[in-house]
Amino acid sequence: GEGAGDHIRDAKVAALKSILPPTLDDCVLGQYDGYLDDPTISNKESNTPTFAAVMLKINNPRWAGVPIILKAGKALNERKAEMRIQFKDAPAGTFLFDTDTPPPRNELVIRLQPKEAIYMKTNVKAPGFATHPIQTELEVNYDSRFKNFSSREANPDAYTRLILDVLRNKQAAFVRDDELIASWKIFTPLLHKIEEGDSKPIIYQPGGRGPKEADEFIKEKCDFKRNEDYVYHGPTKGIAKRNSHKDLSKL
Repeated sequence: GEGAGDHIRDAKVAALKSILPPTLDDCVLGQYDGYLDDPTISNKESNTPTFAAVMLKINNPRWAGVPIILKAGKALNERKAEMRIQFKDAPAGTFLFDTDTPPPRNELVIRLQPKEAIYMKTNVKAPGFATHPIQTELEVNYDSRFKNFSSREANPDAYTRLILDVLRNKQAAFVRDDELIASWKIFTPLLHKIEEGDSKPIIYQPGGRGPKEADEFIKEKCDFKRNEDYVYHGPTKGIAKRNSHKDLSKL
């Protein structure tokens, strides 16, 4: 409605102003092996990170106690952009599925690229007479769901939508100056610490998930439990690896 763009951006700025600037203890920095061999890198002792996992905390009543994890890197095993919300352990999950450990946590995943989709990772009873849980997903995939539209009609290019918003005088999707300033205030102290050489990045091998310390950090400090047996294969194909009953009961 009228004024929605300002209301949305006001709320974004209020949330950003509630975020405490992270310290070096709130992040894991990495640099892929071979980065310094690039001929364009003049400083062969550079501590420039090519990977970062950062935990943020929003200091307001709505988000108190909820860790926000930002993770990005180069030379990883896949290229994607997504938002992932992991829910708490399901009450009585061990009783429901008759297992010794809680079933994997449910997750809402909003994948921006590639192949835009929204899916919920959830637990169902394994097929057959078994009672142990297996994780799969309920999803809406734009490429397969909207078959009556061409790819461009179902999901226009990002800048096409922004140009249309300009023509319609809609500003909600654009970054306002105070939002940009608030964002830089969050990360500038950490960036200065990195530039001063107070932290050396962890060397990791290209083609993987990044430093193993990042997964440990996210698990221990952010209480994020990753189901390593789950593999997403695309529309209607993502299921947990078919292991033995004993292995599946430990998901």
